[in-house]
Amino acid sequence: MAGKVERDEITGVETTGHEWDGIRELNNPLPKWWVFVFYATIAFSVLWWILYPAWPSLSGYTRGILGYDQRTELAEIMARVEAERRPWLERIRGEDLAAIVADTDLLTFATRGGEVVFKDNCAPCHGLGGAGQLNYPTLADDDWLWGGTLEDIYTTVAHGIRFHEDEETRDSTMPAFGADGILEPAQVDDVVQYVLSLSGRATDEAAARRGGEIFQEQCAACHGEDGRGMREVGAPDLADDIWLYGGEPEQIRAQIWKPRHGVMPAWAGRLPEESLKMVAIYVHQLGGGE
Repeated sequence: MAGKVERDEITGVETTGHEWDGIRELNNPLPKWWVFVFYATIAFSVLWWILYPAWPSLSGYTRGILGYDQRTELAEIMARVEAERRPWLERIRGEDLAAIVADTDLLTFATRGGEVVFKDNCAPCHGLGGAGQLNYPTLADDDWLWGGTLEDIYTTVAHGIRFHEDEETRDSTMPAFGADGILEPAQVDDVVQYVLSLSGRATDEAAARRGGEIFQEQCAACHGEDGRGMREVGAPDLADDIWLYGGEPEQIRAQIWKPRHGVMPAWAGRLPEESLKMVAIYVHQLGGGE
């Protein structure tokens, strides 16, 4: 019968008429505290709409009585931060690297600022903390292609490696000894054995001896007679068992046959002078600086 109220036989409470698997839903009223809280949230939301920006429109949005704007607040915070940083940055811009390092407070600021610059611009290639990754050198050890002094690092950061848009970029090119026919395939294999012998890993002593003679004729001018490298031309140390493109025989052979040449952008002009100095100091402080 329409309008008939059903009640639960046990509790006597009115039901909603819903039943599932023998379980009836009771139509108990909500607790008063819950209802009051619900009404309070409605009132709070209306108040919030009035006080703060809320409703979008075709030409903008409602501004609210308070006129609060997170973008404005952020801009004010950033302006205060910049005002606090400005004297430090001006000092770094005007001082040379040695003077910055000699000032404990300035060094601390520069190192922390350089870390931020490094994470934003350098870490995608060199890894966090300069840990390096495949085909990108580690900056936290003491193995340097172009030198590890503050000035050396600064020059590399500022002018890059083989970045020919910068006239002062560090540049060197290793010949393609195999691809250009400078050496025969067998001679390349001999040189590989000699290079492996520099770190005690040669498997063919006779080939290593033959490769040593070829190395002195073709490679020593850049890598040194003992294979210890030459920073003036960015030639790596071949005797320390640290490899940029891999130290397995086939990887060394590939580099001799047709070498790969990494490119690093010049950051001068992209970053302000104080950022160049700070990131150079940060890299120097990673542990491998000289």
